[in-house]
Amino acid sequence: MTSVATGVASTALPAEVADRFETEIVLKRDHFSTIERGWFNGPDGRVRAVLRRIDQTPWWTRPIARSFLAREARALAIAGSLEVAPRLLFQGRESIVRSWLDGVSLQLARLDGDRNYFRSAKAALRAIHHRGLTHNDLAKRPNWLRTNDGEAMLTDFQLATIFPRRGRTYRMFAYEDLRHLLKHKRMFCPDALTPREKKMLAHKALPTRIWMATGKRVYRLVTRGVLNYADTEGGGKRLNFDGKAIAERLRRMPGVSDVAIVAVPNRRYGIGLYAFVAATGTDEAALRRDLTSQGAPRPPEMLQVVAALPRAADGRVRTELLQIVATNQLDSLDAFTITPAERATLETVIAGRLNLVDR
Repeated sequence: MTSVATGVASTALPAEVADRFETEIVLKRDHFSTIERGWFNGPDGRVRAVLRRIDQTPWWTRPIARSFLAREARALAIAGSLEVAPRLLFQGRESIVRSWLDGVSLQLARLDGDRNYFRSAKAALRAIHHRGLTHNDLAKRPNWLRTNDGEAMLTDFQLATIFPRRGRTYRMFAYEDLRHLLKHKRMFCPDALTPREKKMLAHKALPTRIWMATGKRVYRLVTRGVLNYADTEGGGKRLNFDGKAIAERLRRMPGVSDVAIVAVPNRRYGIGLYAFVAATGTDEAALRRDLTSQGAPRPPEMLQVVAALPRAADGRVRTELLQIVATNQLDSLDAFTITPAERATLETVIAGRLNLVDR
């Protein structure tokens, strides 16, 4: 199939969706699934959608991948109908398709003092819990979305559970869902925490305490040691390890004043790197030559030389804005508070951006 946006041939889709889904870009790839964004032809016509496929997973993770896929489909059928998650558009043996949500993840959205978001998030949890559904993976900020109108949405239901009865086990799982939400609330709106919420934050459910003491150690051994995977909420090993080494090397080069590196979807590798380099008297070609001459790690897939990086009043680089530019989702910038000075700097970065996959 040919990519709608780039004209680059993509891997053949599963037969069950080959005639209905058109891929724009691969968002993520790991041992359990590949996620692609594109367009789906369904009962309501051609709509923006996301495909999760497991046909490319290795044989030894396929049984787990199939279980995750089925879990997500069942959960989306419930949560999507409640309008607190994407809608399930298609379910097959090797793939599911869900609707696309306009918004940004909690790891990018700046929610400082945004009490309305956390009221909305609590209402979303209350809605799915009322139907006996628990998410079970809400510690990860990418699984929380902020829509363009400021409301909370949930995504990535691979570990979700549906309980026929709201017994003791259900209550423990629901408790942990809420406690993880409160951890995010503590980060962005600590003054809004109630005394009861503070008490919940201080008390983990029994299964969580057991997991932290036993299972999590095994999980880290398998994912980091066997699968060579680092869970850094979207960036993976490439950003967490290679990105830091590349940034340090770039900062030592003549003319470079600062560097910001973010993760971007990459068709070939799954996760790529986009480096924004504030520099004078040099260019992309020269910086790439210097990086290549130093050997591993592999240079960033995209390297943009800019006059300056957008910074907040406290001097912090606005990496969340650069992430939006790197993935060419400029319509999402409306969800952020941006000062005139930050916008002026950002406009020059946008003008020279390298990733035009969505144009």
